[in-house]
Amino acid sequence: MGRGRFVVRAAVRDWATAVCVAAALLVTGLSGQRSATGRLDLLGYALLVAGGLALAGGRRAPVPVLAVTGVCAVGYQAAGFDVPAVAYLFAVYAAVRAGHRTLTIAASFAMLAALPVAALVSGMHDMGEALARSRGALEIAWLIAAGAAGEALRQAERRADEAERTREETARRRADEERLHIARELHDSLVHQISIIKVQSEVAVHLARKRGEQVPEALLAIQQAGREATRELRATLEALRDDDTSPPRGLDDVPELVEGARRTGLDARLAVDGRRPDVPAAVERTVYRIVQESLTNISRHAAATTASVHIDYRPDALTVRVDDDGKATSNAASTPGVGLLGMRERVTALGGRLRAEPRSEGGFTVQAELPVERAS
Repeated sequence: MGRGRFVVRAAVRDWATAVCVAAALLVTGLSGQRSATGRLDLLGYALLVAGGLALAGGRRAPVPVLAVTGVCAVGYQAAGFDVPAVAYLFAVYAAVRAGHRTLTIAASFAMLAALPVAALVSGMHDMGEALARSRGALEIAWLIAAGAAGEALRQAERRADEAERTREETARRRADEERLHIARELHDSLVHQISIIKVQSEVAVHLARKRGEQVPEALLAIQQAGREATRELRATLEALRDDDTSPPRGLDDVPELVEGARRTGLDARLAVDGRRPDVPAAVERTVYRIVQESLTNISRHAAATTASVHIDYRPDALTVRVDDDGKATSNAASTPGVGLLGMRERVTALGGRLRAEPRSEGGFTVQAELPVERAS
């Protein structure tokens, strides 16, 4: 709404300026010396008014307005109206303000050459008088002043835009830092405490069932609440953390992930097939996150001894598959955690497909196919 009001006010100001300049030119033409009669007289008046009214479009189309006002100024000079090119001065200001300095200078030189010829064609003066009066009519000093004013305002607006962008970037960076600070605080305090509650409740439930005792409903509720709270907190942390604040990771960093998993005691291997095409950055980040999340889940939850990461490059797609020999449960795919949900969202956003399920012979498989051309 505010933007609309600004546009309306600017248009009103432009039209008010154009009408005032057209009126001033017309009054000057009516009261000044002129040699035109009949049709040339009417043509001169029309050019005076047209040159002034053309300024209404100076904000939207400064170059065409510069051309129109210049042609009108030369035209009414040739028609015998010895009137200064005031509208052209306004057009010079608007064109330089819009950044068309070189074009404006070239057009002004053309005006300097055309006005003496127009004054000579009018028949009011000989060659010497035409040159002298054309220089006075054009008012070279005012022309320079108009261009300087337009350039000064353009520089001021550019500096204001840069200052606004700097303020926005600073505010965004501070917001990112605050989100990361909140995420760290939640992770270091609340997540840790809830994890203890969750683990202790699960141990209590396990021991009660192992002894053949009936598990109290309150204990089961605590166990379920701990799981839900952990899931919600992880989702909140994922939302708070911004990937853009950390160095971008991609396919070149996958071997480091595999080596890191191997250092934890997991027999992890990496296999790559095909020739690597020009992979978009979004696909590279997604592959990295899939391998990272899969290896993390294997190390923490699968009780696996081996894991394999297989990347297959094809001309139009990229496939990544992570297998392990751990103890996959039947509900591993039906009740996915935040990590698996994040994988699926990333892959779907790029137009790909994700499969995460236990294998009949044992272990778990995460496989994603990402279309390279569509993602790019």
